[in-house]
Amino acid sequence: MAMILDGKETAAALKEELALRLAKLREKHYEPKLAIILAGSSKPSAMYASFMQKVAKGYGIDAEIFRASDDVTEEELGSLVTDLSADQEITGILMMMPLPKGISAEKMIALMNPDKDVDGLTETNAGRLTAGKAGLFACTPRAVMAILDHYKIPIDGKKAVIIGRSNVIGKPVSLMLLSKNATVTICHSHTKDIASITSEADILVAAVGHANYVTADMVKEGATVIDVGINRVDGKTVGDVDYEAVAAKAGAITPVPGGVGSVTTTMVIENIIAAGEKLAK
Repeated sequence: MAMILDGKETAAALKEELALRLAKLREKHYEPKLAIILAGSSKPSAMYASFMQKVAKGYGIDAEIFRASDDVTEEELGSLVTDLSADQEITGILMMMPLPKGISAEKMIALMNPDKDVDGLTETNAGRLTAGKAGLFACTPRAVMAILDHYKIPIDGKKAVIIGRSNVIGKPVSLMLLSKNATVTICHSHTKDIASITSEADILVAAVGHANYVTADMVKEGATVIDVGINRVDGKTVGDVDYEAVAAKAGAITPVPGGVGSVTTTMVIENIIAAGEKLAK
């Protein structure tokens, strides 16, 4: 049976390190502050905004939710993003998605100061990641890397396969693994005979958004399997991996829930602290 890569354990270990970094920031008389933009009436967005506010406050970080109605104009929301980007008291900006109809997310993201972009959405931060420069990067891919690091899973020289090529998960995590000297392959909806590729992976990252997509025959014996998927099936939250069957074959595996998702919010906090460290210099 595979070793369980516990996201909650990883997050707890990271919390201690982040507390030390926060203490050093405060020694410089710098207090980080998070601005959460909540535009529209999406209930999941409102819940996540409140959750992130609570998480931030748990670290002693001030977090304010800036609300806008469903009928907010692009100009009005753009002004808010611009103002928060320029506000010296704001360390990081987290924009809830999706935005109301008629609002271009691309335009709003482009208005954000990349050094306050704690979700790693801006083209500047994507470019920094591609170029191997320091920046604020997408939190879910960083959660994947944090789990691998916490459990000391070898990456150097290993074959890593990612299922999914999204700008939010697939592409960033492929670059992060590449930076650690993995040999990386990305599979997607047009890939032929995916199982023949995934079954050679030492590290398999599933980010396809399809419940139980990864079956045991797609996994190499002893492989490390990272499940990024969050799907609802018969009232239960399940991942992209057929957990029970794959766990019997893999060497290590993340559960859903309790895996990558448990570390993602911690990565948001880490990005706020990193942004503060840059601004406090």
